[in-house]
Amino acid sequence: MSDRMSKDTHGNETEPTSAEQSARPGDPDSRSRGEHADDTAAHDSDAAPARTSLGKSHDPVDEPDDDTSEVAADESGAVVGESDGPAAESSDTGRSPALIATAVALPIALLVGVIVMAVVARQNVTREPLALGSVPAPGADGPACTALLPALPGDIGDYTTSELVEPAPPATKAWQLPEGGEPIVLRCGLDRPLEFHRASPLQVVNGVNWFAVRDETSGVTSGTWIAVDRGTYIAVTMPDSAGPTPLQEISNAITDTVPAQPLDPGELPN
Repeated sequence: MSDRMSKDTHGNETEPTSAEQSARPGDPDSRSRGEHADDTAAHDSDAAPARTSLGKSHDPVDEPDDDTSEVAADESGAVVGESDGPAAESSDTGRSPALIATAVALPIALLVGVIVMAVVARQNVTREPLALGSVPAPGADGPACTALLPALPGDIGDYTTSELVEPAPPATKAWQLPEGGEPIVLRCGLDRPLEFHRASPLQVVNGVNWFAVRDETSGVTSGTWIAVDRGTYIAVTMPDSAGPTPLQEISNAITDTVPAQPLDPGELPN
């Protein structure tokens, strides 16, 4: 106990301080605490460089310039998004021509399909047989009509040959549009028309003299043309909407099969 006591400046004994107790070399507790302090310091000394090295390796200021892109990629996802952007844009760009081609081709295909269906429907349309009234035709069985009927065209423009209701008048042929409507009707072997006389105006079409007979009643949309220079009279009645083509093609058939004859008009009316 006396070993651990000290005296103050007045000679009084006092308890040693903790620092003094630690400083005594013979004290076991002080030696143990000193060794523990030395081990702790050594441990801290060994660990310090590791912590310093770790901090240095992740310090953006000390990183080389060539690693800047990696740091930016770690700190923000925007860099990754930018790297993925061109690929996505390229993919969109690659698909765009296909989408455009599809958008253009689809309407065209639909239009072609509609046209094809219209043509097929037009070809397969069913028309009722055409009923024609009888008119005097003394020359229907003559050589002129016998030669002409087989030579007439099957189609005239958009008009196709019509089926006639039996018994059909002799030496007749008719054409209609696929959907029907007003027909073109040819009659061969007729008598001379009463309206045809020496002063009648004529129109020459492909070598055939035609005399026009037209009903002047309001609302009439057709007329009749009569070939008057073939020895027998051939009448063609057709709608105004048919145009000049029917008369031209029929004139060609008449010129090829029926020889021309001198005109034989009637007397002038009183």
